Amino acid sequence: MPIPLVTRILIADDHPIVRFGVRKVLDAKPDLEVVAEAEDGAEAVEKALGDDVHLAILDVSMPRMTGLQAAAELNRRKPELRLLMLSMYDSEQFLFEALKAGASGYVLKSSADEDIVEACRKVMRGESFLYPSAVTALVRDYVDRGGADEHFDVLTPRELEVLKLIAEAHTSKEIAGQLFISVKTVERHRQNILDKLGMRDRVELTRYAIRRGLIQP
Repeated sequence: MPIPLVTRILIADDHPIVRFGVRKVLDAKPDLEVVAEAEDGAEAVEKALGDDVHLAILDVSMPRMTGLQAAAELNRRKPELRLLMLSMYDSEQFLFEALKAGASGYVLKSSADEDIVEACRKVMRGESFLYPSAVTALVRDYVDRGGADEHFDVLTPRELEVLKLIAEAHTSKEIAGQLFISVKTVERHRQNILDKLGMRDRVELTRYAIRRGLIQP
């Protein structure tokens, strides 16, 4: 995709003050323009697919659908869209998940004022943007695992959806209704998740969901 004269940007974050701050920084630059906002991942997907957007900035952890889930969905359905993750967590796990989901950059909220403009421009040029310690983490993880990444694929996308809803304390009937599947299918997914993760109950699943950024603590 050629670099547009003015990059049209979507900001997705469930905190209005964060969206306001990021918008203020970006709109001050002549080559960047925020044209849409969303307060959760599901809304971000809808607007990014429906609007003329070049770049989506997604908070890692949001209600309904996380930024990581939204990134994966957008990467699948609109691969030309550039993706940039925004997070308050200096977390190797979130970083790896973001890159796997198709994001080209990962910006910490603590340094967003200084980094967000450069990150947007680099991502639009087809480059990656990572905060300094993230590069170290990637190198260390690659060496430790010999380049393998199989542990990211433990759960399927559907199982991740079910896990998020379980961790949010929804009943099997409620989950079935939201995902348009049967209660029996929900129970099968739940058991598969427990078996794959070697866990016993919802408490352990909730802790795991928090670590992965599926829900907020």
